[in-house]
Amino acid sequence: MRPSEPAAPDLEVLRDPARVALLLDPERRRLVAALMEAPDSAAGLARRLGESRQRLNYHLRVLEEGGLVELHEERPRRGARERVMRVVARRFVVDPGALGELGATGPVAGDRFSATYLVALAARSIREVAALRERAEATGKRLATSSLSAEVRLADPSDFSALVEEVSRAVGEIVARYHTEAGAGRVFRLVAATYPAPERRTPGEEDA
Repeated sequence: MRPSEPAAPDLEVLRDPARVALLLDPERRRLVAALMEAPDSAAGLARRLGESRQRLNYHLRVLEEGGLVELHEERPRRGARERVMRVVARRFVVDPGALGELGATGPVAGDRFSATYLVALAARSIREVAALRERAEATGKRLATSSLSAEVRLADPSDFSALVEEVSRAVGEIVARYHTEAGAGRVFRLVAATYPAPERRTPGEEDA
């Protein structure tokens, strides 16, 4: 019998350190990766991965208790019921807040041209959006978000500073046009970042 459950969401943000720890285990992470390809049972995964069914069944129970995999369907097999599992999301992201005070989740300050500043800014954005999304889902509301991404090929490295200054000036003008100091209204955080695009690799090519 197949449960009437919606399809797995595209992304799950892991905020609980215990759930993060489950995915740090290489064997369990391998299981989750296999289930991302297709839902399967312990017996099916054992055939695919060349592992013991009993061993994989144990790890699947641990992952299910941790809320990382869930029941997809049950089907008859040799007089018993075979449990077919699936992942709860297609991809996972770790909230830096899972590290507590060690995570880069506090106020962001520093040189806006430094990689450290960018990482801290991204970490804060992940933490804040994850918390807001969780709150919106709990109340059945839609979270107002917008994202913008673009790639720019610069003919000369010296053009980088000019590009950043022009983008900053344009964003500043837009913000000034819409910002109000009045008490009413909702505050939105606007984040814009520029960094070198990762090199495109051919399928199967390993990271250097």
